[in-house]
Amino acid sequence: MKISIAQFKSKLGAVDENFFTAEKLIAAAKNSDVILLPELWSTGYYPTPVENFADADGARTKNFLCAAAKKFSVNIIGGSVIVDGGGKIFNRCFVANRRGEIVAAYDKTHLFSFADEDKVFSAGEKISVVELDGVKCGLAICYDLRFPEFVRKIALAGAEIIFIPAAWSLKRLTPRQILTKARAIENQIFVVFANASGKSEVVNPRGEVVAESERGEEILSAEINLDERAEVIAAMNLLADRNLSVD
Repeated sequence: MKISIAQFKSKLGAVDENFFTAEKLIAAAKNSDVILLPELWSTGYYPTPVENFADADGARTKNFLCAAAKKFSVNIIGGSVIVDGGGKIFNRCFVANRRGEIVAAYDKTHLFSFADEDKVFSAGEKISVVELDGVKCGLAICYDLRFPEFVRKIALAGAEIIFIPAAWSLKRLTPRQILTKARAIENQIFVVFANASGKSEVVNPRGEVVAESERGEEILSAEINLDERAEVIAAMNLLADRNLSVD
């Protein structure tokens, strides 16, 4: 499976311009199996008041993703956008398959209180795992990465790859690089992390970085071989060896 990350730092509040940039990058990555966009790519992170920039039920975003996915016959994990979901504001990720159909949606579960996300967004309440080209793909958004029990739930639901759109500050680059490796190793999954600010990466189940971007606008691509994951699990099956009898 060829994965491409469409990395770019959106201009704050410049929705039309950001849609244009996303369209350009998706076209540049069209020969991929899956394209991943960053967190809040349509607005930047994040303009206020957020309700003024919210996509009502995600209509514009869904139409855009579906049209691009169908045009290029590619799966698109649409980063995340600000969505007005019936009076509540969510940080939501939509997934479009090759046929141009929305097949999954995920609302950011862990809200970054340091940036007052908990004051303006409503938290998601469930995990999301979607099958793309026969591969089970889990979804998380940025701060979710810091919560191992959350990612473990996604792994236990069968995810083979977890896709994480983010707008992670490079001031906290070192802990993030440790966390992507840890989540990959402890759950024996691939981690694909798309960061608006740069240094996006793809990490294999051994915790090895197989692709890493620079800091500007870029298409980062990597081939993911699921046989590699099977080999890791065959050698040491961590999920099967868990001992849940302790108090």
